[in-house]
Amino acid sequence: MSASEQIAAYAARQSRTPLSGDEGAAAAHISYRAFLDTVGVAVAGQREEATTIARAYVAEVRGVGAALDWGTGERLPAEAAALINGIAAHVLDYDDVMTPMRAHVSAILVPALAALAPQVAATGKEYATAFIVGFEVMAKFARVMALDHYTKGWHSTSALGILGTAAACGVLLRLNEAQLCDALGLAVAQASGTRENFGAMAKSFQAAHGAASAVRAALLAQQGFTAATSAIDGDSGYLRLYANGEDMSAALAGLGQGRPEILAIGLDLKKYPCCYAVHRALDGALDIRRSSGLRAADIERIDILTSAGGLQALRREPARTGLEGKFSMEYAIAAALIDGRIGLDSFTDAAVARADTTQLAGRIRVVEAPGPILPRWSEITLHGRDGRQHTRRVAVAHGDAGDPLTDAELIDKVVDCFALAGWPGDARSFARAVLDMADRPVTALVQACCALAPERS
Repeated sequence: MSASEQIAAYAARQSRTPLSGDEGAAAAHISYRAFLDTVGVAVAGQREEATTIARAYVAEVRGVGAALDWGTGERLPAEAAALINGIAAHVLDYDDVMTPMRAHVSAILVPALAALAPQVAATGKEYATAFIVGFEVMAKFARVMALDHYTKGWHSTSALGILGTAAACGVLLRLNEAQLCDALGLAVAQASGTRENFGAMAKSFQAAHGAASAVRAALLAQQGFTAATSAIDGDSGYLRLYANGEDMSAALAGLGQGRPEILAIGLDLKKYPCCYAVHRALDGALDIRRSSGLRAADIERIDILTSAGGLQALRREPARTGLEGKFSMEYAIAAALIDGRIGLDSFTDAAVARADTTQLAGRIRVVEAPGPILPRWSEITLHGRDGRQHTRRVAVAHGDAGDPLTDAELIDKVVDCFALAGWPGDARSFARAVLDMADRPVTALVQACCALAPERS
């Protein structure tokens, strides 16, 4: 069997016999948390310029289709909804991460599945089954080829995530094996995205393009549009072009066997609205600030050491805009030490332009250590003007699957996102409903979210 055929057989099987028992309940709960986190950060991203431009771009198809724009509640075709909601979900870089893939999973999966949910009246359980399949497929590729794929410069969220998302969309639409195989080939035809766009609006577009393209692939396959079964592992297929021609057969043969990848790997839900490569150092910096009483004026210099590859996603030039600041270790650490916190308001253009953060950022030296890329870690040392040194080494950031945000902390994050967006409705009740979404229609939950938006004139 080709890679596409192996994935299609697994996805079709799971659509008929989803996970059950304690493992199934635990995996489903992770998917519900992902839905809540993704919608929450998308609400916070509604006022971003990238979101408003995308909304204007699809103006001509408003009122057509059954999918919903999460920011306005207006109806859209599924592809257009996945595009807008995907941009809003990713533009703040506050969305979740799958560490082995070095990518954002839910910003591509959730907008795609939510966009297709009205077509099949999907419930939370059906959404969870599709999400778990998408995660499983992404994880298998991540374990075999994601590190080299990412190192080459691909944006794994879109260029790799589209494969798992196409499979997930196929599950939600209840495609048969042949159709699922075609959807995967059509996903390969659209896989794209480069790390060169990090720090620009195009980064969020790439994730959203992956979501919309996966929707397109599944809908075309449903209508009988075909693709090569060898699109992934053929002589001129995905694995040769996007990676190093790795053999995926053993990994894909294990699809659906053993512990589900969503439980084995888990999801990292972000505590801070910036690139995850900065989070460990941020935890260390804020911990030193709290415990030592050290303030920016007391610091002579700062040294940061990360595991190999820890700086690949980051900018090395000084940040000039809020978006660039999200990918600047120097800016984020300087802002945290000056303000004693990091929040959404830390990454405005005005915040990045402050003279005090620019000055402190200039005294920060960041280097990668030799050795393996995994496991990831960061070590930060603050050198005080009094000659004392304060060091923290952080391997697991709070929010990581190894130290997850509690449901209560996640709800607080979502409530904060709604408040900062100026959405006055009861976000806390909405959040609790999402975490209990198993038997609720997905589209009804999206409508409930839209109802919390401020009145539009």
